[in-house]
Amino acid sequence: MPGIVPDLGPEFFSLVAVPVFIFLARICDVTIGTMRIIFVSRGMKMVAPVLGFFEVFIWIIAVGQIFQNLTNPLNYFAYAAGFATGNYVGMLVEEKLAMGLALIRIITQRDATNLINYLRAAGYGVTVLDAQGKQGPGKVIFSVVKRKNIKNVEDAIHEFNPKAFYSIEDVRRAAEGTFPLITPGPTPFSFKRVIRKGK
Repeated sequence: MPGIVPDLGPEFFSLVAVPVFIFLARICDVTIGTMRIIFVSRGMKMVAPVLGFFEVFIWIIAVGQIFQNLTNPLNYFAYAAGFATGNYVGMLVEEKLAMGLALIRIITQRDATNLINYLRAAGYGVTVLDAQGKQGPGKVIFSVVKRKNIKNVEDAIHEFNPKAFYSIEDVRRAAEGTFPLITPGPTPFSFKRVIRKGK
């Protein structure tokens, strides 16, 4: 009906639809590219090439649209904005997936018995070494955990040894190992259950 449905002609397509398409395409290809780099760093040889194919395929389509519409400056802005947004989205997706393993190294001068007991009772593999630091004797605690469980281990450190120094590193490959069957719950309540079982 005239006057009700707007006439979306070639000008609308060139000025609005194309920049939006380029923006979304760049988000997709950069997100895939971010994931591909992460998979490469983790040695996933089968997944990375597949992601690389789709990454370049989408990128070619986006660049092709820019060359077909060189007179619209919004296309350049959409390309850059999509690239920036894609990096952020890619990191969010990777954080949600939380694939792979991480090595947590904890150095503490305080008594770490409660922390060690909690981690072992929660199902984590823990290796403890005696150490000598600037402020005296201490403990170095090593544990390889699934990346989705890092937050729980950090909470345990803050709960039992809040002044401990710790570092987290990605683990490319590991054999065997001890991991909890399920993600442990909040540390204070979990530790209370550990104490009761010990009694």
